[in-house]
Amino acid sequence: MERFYSGEINGISFVAGGWPLAEDAPTLLFIHGSGGDHSLWSEQLKGLCGSFNVVALDLPGHGASSSPPSKSISEYAAKVAGFIRAAQLPMPVPCGLSIGGAIVLQLLLDYPEELFKAVLVSTGARLRVSPKIFDAIDKDYAAFARGILPLAAAPASAHEALASVVTVMEATPPKVTAGDFRACDAFDVTSRLGEINKPVLVLSALEDKLTPPKYGEFLKEKIPDAKLALIPEAGHLLPLEAPGPVNEALKDFLAAL
Repeated sequence: MERFYSGEINGISFVAGGWPLAEDAPTLLFIHGSGGDHSLWSEQLKGLCGSFNVVALDLPGHGASSSPPSKSISEYAAKVAGFIRAAQLPMPVPCGLSIGGAIVLQLLLDYPEELFKAVLVSTGARLRVSPKIFDAIDKDYAAFARGILPLAAAPASAHEALASVVTVMEATPPKVTAGDFRACDAFDVTSRLGEINKPVLVLSALEDKLTPPKYGEFLKEKIPDAKLALIPEAGHLLPLEAPGPVNEALKDFLAAL
């Protein structure tokens, strides 16, 4: 990631494919999952920086961000909306995975004027979390982080390519990761999806055990202007497990606009 620009705005750290951003190109704003950081999107930063503006952030309380963590999806969305405004992102297209996708949904509902389009990856309109997750974090957080890949990745995925996910989660304070899952557990916008008035791309993985394809199909059905791409041989960590198909889907979505 050394060749990319890094900075911080409003207490939110980020990495960009170049800076300043091109005013005449859409800006993909990548938002990671629970307990993660911007490195989840490393393959998208590398693969798409020649086609669009690309910016991957660390949510408050995560990675290098100095802003404290948020307690709810709405609070995270407000801070991301503030980042979009302060950074003056041209034609913002937020692209979020899991809790990041929940944040994008909240942005679509609460700050539509800030957005150009949006992408929802491995996420849902309602994200209930098993009590076993919270028990595992409380009991032995290091063991929870080390055991995340069998839960989050497809069996055929090259786990050595996903080692960074474990490293990042181990470095994230347990209370921050637990707070992310609590925010997800309280999130539910199923009754409001019809209000969304921006074009949306939904990416779901056929082997995702955490947010199965039916979650993406529900989003496609309920969001008025949504397209769905189902990606085989990948799990919840779709950007790292299937970077080629993800990047092509993003290119097609933005090129069609």
